[in-house]
Amino acid sequence: MPPANTLPQRFWANAYLLLILTTLMWAGNAVASRMAVGQISPMALTSLRWVFVCSILPLLLRRELTAYAPVLLAHRWRIIALGMFGFTAFNALMYIAGYSTSAINIGILQGSIPVFVLIGAFLAYRTRIGWMQALGVGVTLLGILVTASQGDIHILSHFTFVPGDLWMIIACVLYAGYTVGLRSRPAMPGLVFFTAVAMVACIVSLPLLALEVWTGNVIWPTAKGWLILAFVVLGPSLASQLFFMRAVELIGPGRAGLFVNLVPVFAPLLAVLILGEKLALYHGLALALVLGGIWIAEQRVKKA
Repeated sequence: MPPANTLPQRFWANAYLLLILTTLMWAGNAVASRMAVGQISPMALTSLRWVFVCSILPLLLRRELTAYAPVLLAHRWRIIALGMFGFTAFNALMYIAGYSTSAINIGILQGSIPVFVLIGAFLAYRTRIGWMQALGVGVTLLGILVTASQGDIHILSHFTFVPGDLWMIIACVLYAGYTVGLRSRPAMPGLVFFTAVAMVACIVSLPLLALEVWTGNVIWPTAKGWLILAFVVLGPSLASQLFFMRAVELIGPGRAGLFVNLVPVFAPLLAVLILGEKLALYHGLALALVLGGIWIAEQRVKKA
C-alpha cells in the first residue's frame, strides 16, 4: 500500500487524531443538550436528528443494505432493541436532562458508561469481575453520587437529586445495555449495522415526537436550533461514527475504546468555554473518582 502523502490521506491514517475529534464531538453533544433548551425541544431534536441521518446513509448504502437484508431480518429484534434504547432513548434522555442539569454534570456522568458496561456484561454473560474491577466499579459509582449530590451529604440523605442528573444516569445505563448488546451483533460492516440501527431509532422516535406535539410541548427549531441540529447530525451522528470505525480498523477496538474516557474530560471543558458554566470543587472530585474508577476497572492482574 503506497504511503499516505496528501493531507486527507494523512488525516484518514491518523487514528489518534480521529479519536480525539470523535470524543470532542461526543462531548459536544452534552453541550448541545444545554444549548438546545428553548431552541428545539428534546424529541424534536432526537427525531429530526435521525430523520436527517436516515435521509443520507440508507441512500448511500442501499446496495449494502439490500445485500445484508436477510441477516438484518434474522436479527431484527436485537436491532430494534439496540436502536430503541441505545440511540432513541439515550439521546432523548440526554436532551431532557439538559433542561435541569449542567453540561458539566452530563459529561461527567457519561464517564460512568464503561463501568455500567462491566456490570451489564456480568449480568448478561456472567463475565468475571475481578477484585480490581469491583473496586473500580465502587469508585466510579461514588463519583456518580458526588456529581448527583453536588458534593452535599444532605442531598444524599434526603434523595433530593436534580431530575436531569437522574435522567442522565438512566440514559447511561441504557447506553451501557446497548454496548453490551453489540457483543452479539451480526457479522457485517459496521456502517451497514449502524445505518440499520439508526433507521430503527428514526422510526421509534416519530411516535414520541407526535406525543410531544400532541401535548403542546414541542419547540420547532429556531435559527439557533437549526444550527444545533446541524451539528448533532453532522458531528455526533455521522462524522464521529465514521472516524471511530476507521480508528478501530487502524489500532483495534481495545486501544480505541480507551479514548472514550476523554468524553467526561472534554465535556466540562467545552461547557466552561462555550456555555460559561462554572466548575465547582465537587466537579473535580467527581471527575477524578469517575476516571480513577474506570482506570482501576481496566487494570488486569498480570500473570506470573
